[in-house]
Amino acid sequence: QVQLVESGGGLVQAGGSLRLSCAASGGTFSRYALGWFRQAPGKEREFVSYISRSAISTSYADSVKGRFTISRDNARNTVYLQMNSLKPEDTANYYCAAESFPGATYYDPSSQSKYSYWGQGTQVTVSS
Repeated sequence: QVQLVESGGGLVQAGGSLRLSCAASGGTFSRYALGWFRQAPGKEREFVSYISRSAISTSYADSVKGRFTISRDNARNTVYLQMNSLKPEDTANYYCAAESFPGATYYDPSSQSKYSYWGQGTQVTVSS
């Protein structure tokens, strides 16, 4: 059973940066692909970014491409989301997730149904 704990959220002005972290425990971290998702008030949770087990493959939602960077440190069991040039529309609760089993996200890494392990979320608020 994989447990995930996010941190690093906060209040930042538009144009600023934040780095989110997600620490994992309870499983073999390097075996799982990971994703970041976000949910704004009144909206459904949406895909933000994905990283494969070995970090060779990454993907991003169009809305964050060029501004956000996902990375992972398998030695520290941690995945990161570096967020630059933040906009008010990036305001949301951000969640990290681990795929249900190794390889589950291979064909559709943006699908929430491929992830079974979720953190509690960290709030990011971007003021204009």
